[in-house]
Amino acid sequence: MSIGRDEVLHVAKLAELAVREEELGRLVDQLSRIVDYVAQLDQVPAGGNASAFLPGPPSLQLRDDVPGSVPLARPPSELAPEFAGGFFLVPRHGAMEEL
Repeated sequence: MSIGRDEVLHVAKLAELAVREEELGRLVDQLSRIVDYVAQLDQVPAGGNASAFLPGPPSLQLRDDVPGSVPLARPPSELAPEFAGGFFLVPRHGAMEEL
């Protein structure tokens, strides 16, 4: 399926877009390629009998998806200049002095 000049102008009018004449040819080409790509998607098998896409070799085993925490590479005390009692210590902001 291809998109012609008249269809592009019609869509532009519906969208209330001004399309300059010198840009019309490029826009027709781009929209035609988009419509052709979407038409290719109709050929992709879908439904219950379609297999899932897995990148890589077919023999690649995926790990079990088990929720849980991931240990840190370094403890939090190494990440901050000051750390005490499980908390990051930060300097007081000047605006907080009145509180």
